[in-house]
Amino acid sequence: MPEDFTPPPPATLDDHSHVKGPFLHGTRADLSPGDLLLPGRRSHFRPDRPLAHVYFSTRMETAVWGAELAAALAPDEDDAGPATARVYEVEPMGPFEDDPNVTDKKFPGNPTRSYRSRSPLRVIDQVTDWARHSPEELEGMLGNLARLRAAGQDIVLD
Repeated sequence: MPEDFTPPPPATLDDHSHVKGPFLHGTRADLSPGDLLLPGRRSHFRPDRPLAHVYFSTRMETAVWGAELAAALAPDEDDAGPATARVYEVEPMGPFEDDPNVTDKKFPGNPTRSYRSRSPLRVIDQVTDWARHSPEELEGMLGNLARLRAAGQDIVLD
């Protein structure tokens, strides 16, 4: 991070109007404009429990990681082949806050521009012009997640 980096003010449920989009969500779900992403769905990272929030970002890189990991972690439920990673532009339908899983825990100042909301996100459109990570980068990230899980450190603050 550059020495002159000044973190933006925190996004809180009461004060988030300074956060400007576009807002992005990475997933394996096949969605259409107007669809709503709702809290209460199972996490791709912790499928044993539903999440009370929906997560999104203003950074393409963060949304791409979300999409690629969601597709890579998809259960093999049928013979349709691997899940497809997708990125959508979304509109938060209510208040949102910094994602505490990364903000000031792992990445002070929220450089990943990650947020969460208990309100739905409305799909605006699918984003198709994004670059995938290399297979080696994806395997590295999956390996890191596996190590966290093995150590009992794959905690999602939801």
